[in-house]
Amino acid sequence: MEIKVLGTGCPKCKALEKETRDAVAEMRVEANITKEEDIMKILGYGIMHTPGLVINEKVVISGRVPSKVEIKNLITQNQ
Repeated sequence: MEIKVLGTGCPKCKALEKETRDAVAEMRVEANITKEEDIMKILGYGIMHTPGLVINEKVVISGRVPSKVEIKNLITQNQ
């Protein structure tokens, strides 16, 4: 599973990255988590508000930090 956190380094982007890493660790799923900070690449995903969460190249969240429970649900739905 490929998971990308899209964001330029703002506090919300950092919070999303932390919650995502925690959720993956708690679920014990194999996932490669990367942080994309290049604004042109972020715009390539079609999101206008960061942070964004991409699972297997599908944008699942943008513009807010979801709860850890919601992140876990998104991971389960997009495996």
